[in-house]
Amino acid sequence: MAEGSHSMADLETAFQKFAVHGDTKATGKEMNGKNFAKLCKDCRITDGKNVTTTDVDIVFSKAKSKSARVITFEQFNQAMAELAPKRFKGKDQQEALQLLYGLIIGKEPTNVGVTRVAKAGAVDRLTDASKFTGSHKERFDESGKGKGKVGREDIPDTSGYVSAYKGQGTYDDKVKEGK
Repeated sequence: MAEGSHSMADLETAFQKFAVHGDTKATGKEMNGKNFAKLCKDCRITDGKNVTTTDVDIVFSKAKSKSARVITFEQFNQAMAELAPKRFKGKDQQEALQLLYGLIIGKEPTNVGVTRVAKAGAVDRLTDASKFTGSHKERFDESGKGKGKVGREDIPDTSGYVSAYKGQGTYDDKVKEGK
């Protein structure tokens, strides 16, 4: 290999990482158009000027087989060979391709825009049980921990005594006295 050239094994590793991204059934041998576009975006092959997302889609369509929806690693290399001179204008084909591979090798799909837990003040305010009033206040103990079912419903007294009866629990004593 020439000075400054990149190994195909490293390139194939990056290809496989992007090929399986977001697809649980993917083997890493073939890449779909969405993941190809993601690879181009994440590795900064698309720059908005020389190489646009449209260029990437066109090159992908050219590289894949007529009826296929995926490209193999060999087809991926053909697509990269077509994108390289566009991305690095003024460089010869081989040098441009090596620079392009340099952008890809060692990269993994990034999870940009993944939904994170909101840290807004409103959420904290709405979930602070100490600020609750009325019937909702009854659902939590002093520490702010929920009481569960006990705090949500009125549980009827099924002891057999009438509510507010003062002599509750004295029946057995009265029956024994009567004998």
